[in-house]
Amino acid sequence: MGRELLKANWELLEGFASDQSKGIEHPPVQKPVPEGTPVLPLPPPDIRPECYVTDAIEGRRSVRKYSDEPLELSELSWLLWATQGVQRVIRDGIATFRTVPSGGARHPFETYLFINDVTGIDPGLYRYLPVDHALARIGDRVDPARVTEGCHGQVFAGECPVCFAWSAIPYRTEWRYGPVSHKVILLDAGHVCQNLYLACTALGLGTCAIGAYDQKKMDSLLSLDGNDELVVYVAPVGRVP
Repeated sequence: MGRELLKANWELLEGFASDQSKGIEHPPVQKPVPEGTPVLPLPPPDIRPECYVTDAIEGRRSVRKYSDEPLELSELSWLLWATQGVQRVIRDGIATFRTVPSGGARHPFETYLFINDVTGIDPGLYRYLPVDHALARIGDRVDPARVTEGCHGQVFAGECPVCFAWSAIPYRTEWRYGPVSHKVILLDAGHVCQNLYLACTALGLGTCAIGAYDQKKMDSLLSLDGNDELVVYVAPVGRVP
């Protein structure tokens, strides 16, 4: 595939019948939560940082060293809203409007969190539920060394207060765009991570986008099959020293 993925191959849709056009039921906009999974409501994302957008853009840097201070739950709530927050569910649940753009409003991502040190929440493995603005606790704390190993030895990924890992569920976009979906998905991932950078900068926090991760190890840490759902981006977050 290589460089072909970079090209705008919309001609592939000529004569193509998508599952949407066939009337096949749309995939859920949010991955269902297994029965019995603890769900923790998040505080409202009502932080209003005293930071002009120009300052956030100018101050944005990749930060790989963090202080020992924990994140506040209110800060995490705002970061989650800034990156995948749902503003409105539209067309009888077919799509959502969110704080980031997405091709066809398909928003193919799920947000997983390796939480080590966030005030007001127990360490563990969580998944963000954007429609509910809540966290589903899906596992105990993951050994930071395993997260570091999954990120090819980048220690800050395992030892930060919270590490974001975004997975893609390709079918959410494929349902509408079929063979041209995958470039769209990767473009969408960039939108999400840039919002995290700007939101972190506005709060005096730091992050660093990680594309150099071990696919199988990171998928395994999140119990993903690597095909119908797979990790596409990782970003540790901490307080700037």
